[in-house]
Amino acid sequence: MGTIVMSGAVVLVVLGFGNHTWWLAAAALLFLYVRYGVSASSASSTGGAAPSAGGAGAPATYRAYRERRDRQAKWERRYRRERPFEARRQERAKKN
Repeated sequence: MGTIVMSGAVVLVVLGFGNHTWWLAAAALLFLYVRYGVSASSASSTGGAAPSAGGAGAPATYRAYRERRDRQAKWERRYRRERPFEARRQERAKKN
């Protein structure tokens, strides 16, 4: 990904000798790559754990895992307390 962005920036710089607007496009391309592209590509290349069903990655530490688990349990208790009929229906559906 980085070589494609760098190649594109070089092409835009070369085109910029005729029209200076292309230099602004090259600067914007490099800025966006540094701002958003580098962290996304480095995160995907680290090869960490597979994401869970919720879409979030695995927590880095056991403490983060416990905090997320406790927060989820809190929300589930609140849901059962505020919506008892739906919670009972879901429990019955889960058993069948």
